[in-house]
Amino acid sequence: MATIKDIAEKAGVSIATVSRVLNYDSTLSVGEDTKKRIFEIAEQLSYTKRKARKKVYRNIAFVHWVNDQQELEDLYYMGIRHGIEQQMEKYHLNLVKFLVDEIEKIPSDIDGLVAVGRFNREHIEAFHQLTEHVVLIDSDFEHDGCDVVLTDFSKVIRQAVDHLLSINIDSIGFIGGKETLKGSIQPTTDIRERYFRSYLEEKNILDETKLITSGYDAMSGYHAMKTYLETSILESQTAFITANDPIAIGAMKAIHEKGLQIPENIAIVGINDISISQYLYPALTTVKIEKELMGMTAIDLLMERLKEGRTISKKVYIDTDLVVRETTVSSSK
Repeated sequence: MATIKDIAEKAGVSIATVSRVLNYDSTLSVGEDTKKRIFEIAEQLSYTKRKARKKVYRNIAFVHWVNDQQELEDLYYMGIRHGIEQQMEKYHLNLVKFLVDEIEKIPSDIDGLVAVGRFNREHIEAFHQLTEHVVLIDSDFEHDGCDVVLTDFSKVIRQAVDHLLSINIDSIGFIGGKETLKGSIQPTTDIRERYFRSYLEEKNILDETKLITSGYDAMSGYHAMKTYLETSILESQTAFITANDPIAIGAMKAIHEKGLQIPENIAIVGINDISISQYLYPALTTVKIEKELMGMTAIDLLMERLKEGRTISKKVYIDTDLVVRETTVSSSK
């Protein structure tokens, strides 16, 4: 099959000139004789233009752990979704969204599946019945045979605790929650609490009275801290690490209502670094989790399976950073 390069060599002109002539570029300054010669050579060589490649759209199921309202209450999940949607446009993917209790509605002709949240073995088996190309995000419990994008929460806890110890605070508590996975009966202990307990036991500073179970929204954080302050006596400066930033925001409201100062009386460290954290008063110290990058990485892993045929599962940990703000270090210092 003849190419533009073949025509250019025979006509004694550049490849760019041939291309512009064959595409009827009206801005090209070239004589009519040259144009005619190019067309004649193209005809002699039976040159035909290559058809533009059609974009290949693949249908990808997106299974979300939270609904729209819950996502607004915890922007962590919104950040992950934005990362997924940003990367799907790059690869021309058609994303079809489902909630975790809508798995039976997912069509069997999907090309792959991305799921965000914490899933049990039955969920994973259902995903594999639909497609062999499964990528999980933030699923700490079950991920056999799947690619998975995770945060190293053991490091997250170490970053938060080590920061507090570095500013001479060793009375440290934790506010988190328990989750009952859909389809399960027994609630599971928050993975962040497990690492917190283990690390403080290692440091010999664990205080069980400062391990508080709540929900995962701001209201839960508010009631958890309000109850703690009503039933406890602060003998020295105390700090709390919360399982996410919304819990920290609620806890801060309870502390303000009690007339206590942050961080002078109680220091607070959140986890996730949602966008509002820097605008709170005082601004929230938190461990930054790269939410958008988690979503983007999941789509990259899926495309490795779809385009390159990879079958060996990958587990990818996204790094985290401590962002120190005013809830642990007073602006007056």
